[in-house]
Amino acid sequence: MRQAGEALDGQAFCATYADGVADIDLSSLIAYHREHGDLATMTVVRPELQFGVAELNGDGRVRGFSEKPRLEHWINGGFFCFEPGALDYIGADSILEREPLEHLASDGNLHAYRHEGFWECMDTYKDAVLLNDAWSHDRAPWKIWS
Repeated sequence: MRQAGEALDGQAFCATYADGVADIDLSSLIAYHREHGDLATMTVVRPELQFGVAELNGDGRVRGFSEKPRLEHWINGGFFCFEPGALDYIGADSILEREPLEHLASDGNLHAYRHEGFWECMDTYKDAVLLNDAWSHDRAPWKIWS
């Protein structure tokens, strides 16, 4: 990403890991990034867990179950907006989600854009099968264009 900085001519830019699909309103993401004025914006999501969750009492007795609940914590959704100055945080061998994002955060230069809509990653063969099936059957929530 750092090498691409020369081609950007000092302009802000968006980036993605490209292994996730979402129905993110990119105009809203970009507007949010411009409003807060920091060097970077990271889209955060709360994915559905792939497993059901057992709800336990303090003594270990099962109270009930929640089938594939939404995670309570926010995770990195892999869609970003950056100002050119963010490139100063990225070294030749950097892994974006480690040192660069950690340093941007510790310096107070990273904001989170909360996305509540559809988001799924495609990290495994199973993910690819499920997402391709949704696409094939016209059930792709991330297809927000006509």
